[in-house]
Amino acid sequence: MVEVVLRAVRVDVGSATPLLLLEEVGGDRVLPIFVGAPEATAIAYALQNVVTPRPMSHDLLADVITALGARLFAVEITELIDNTFYANLKLLRDRVEIDVSARPSDAVALALRSGAPILVSDQLMNEVGRVMALEDDEDVEMESPDEADLVAELRDFLNTVRPEDFDQ
Repeated sequence: MVEVVLRAVRVDVGSATPLLLLEEVGGDRVLPIFVGAPEATAIAYALQNVVTPRPMSHDLLADVITALGARLFAVEITELIDNTFYANLKLLRDRVEIDVSARPSDAVALALRSGAPILVSDQLMNEVGRVMALEDDEDVEMESPDEADLVAELRDFLNTVRPEDFDQ
């Protein structure tokens, strides 16, 4: 496994889709992962330490894990199948390791809230990772999508999506 850090949350210009850039620790490869607008917002909130009046879903999940006597000790992004990334939450409870399947966007959002490391399988990083020169200021000041733009994009998607779009 390769440890990565979230270096940026961007919006891809061509597709207007939010994109996570996960950079290899001690290396120069970056794993780009497209995510949905709500997930990008949740990640941006975690990066900016936004506290909401009531827990957001990822905050709630972190609280549930703790309340059940477990802790998130890592998240692993494991594979890419048919253009879909897969991840696992690695939990520890009573010295027993528990794997929970998750979307990478949810896993990253939870890792940011829990302080857990983000890991990528060696094979996935070798196959999909790209060498990118990211600016040094990108690792501190994350560019987060404007919430109003994300909401507008989500509404547009909901207004145009058809049931047959989900058959693919």
